[in-house]
Amino acid sequence: MVGGSGAAGGGVVAGAGGVAVPLRVLLVDDQPLLRRSLAVVIGHQPDLEVVGQAGDGAEAVSRARATRPDVVLMDVRMPGLDGLEATRRICADPALAGTRVLVLSMFELDEYVYEALQAGASGFLLKDAQPEDLVDAVRRTCRGESLFAPSILTRLVAHYVAAPRPERPAGALRRLTPREVEVLALIGNGLANDEIAAALVISVKTVKTHITHLLAKLSARDRAQLVIAAFNAGLVRPR
Repeated sequence: MVGGSGAAGGGVVAGAGGVAVPLRVLLVDDQPLLRRSLAVVIGHQPDLEVVGQAGDGAEAVSRARATRPDVVLMDVRMPGLDGLEATRRICADPALAGTRVLVLSMFELDEYVYEALQAGASGFLLKDAQPEDLVDAVRRTCRGESLFAPSILTRLVAHYVAAPRPERPAGALRRLTPREVEVLALIGNGLANDEIAAALVISVKTVKTHITHLLAKLSARDRAQLVIAAFNAGLVRPR
């Protein structure tokens, strides 16, 4: 994976005094060549900065605590502590509450996706993604949007629809407004905020307000949990 895209939809955040601060990214993979390739892609973006690299899960947790990145690009299969357990430890650390994990894998294996979600990951992307898609995924993840490769999202939906749902949250859905239910369904289908706004002909700001209400009403930690809530509620069907 080489090269990179422009900074469209940039992720620069305002620091002290209003100075633009690039989004901080930690790269985790047991293959040095791939880490270097990822560093090239990320490093070419003016709104992104690689703040560290790690070759296994234990080092990833240590580096995350030392660098406090905005996003961790996390490999799954690594020697010793794997990426799923590293994700679980990072997401459970109160000191890293502002850090989000985007899992990268060569595989679409279902158990990886489900375990990554349960561990607290904000998204799951395949390593064969185009550089511009990877960069966009980092920015979207930092903005709090769950990100799944289309093929993975389809399999995830199929799994949740086929699985029994004894705890179907009908009561929770009754607390939602009709518009919030619409937004939740679109989140479950993997749409980004701007896509939801276009589909419902509302502003992105209004979409964000609805999402804030959904997180509170459904006691969801993040957008990934809203995706699961949409599946469990039967709001999403296989495409």
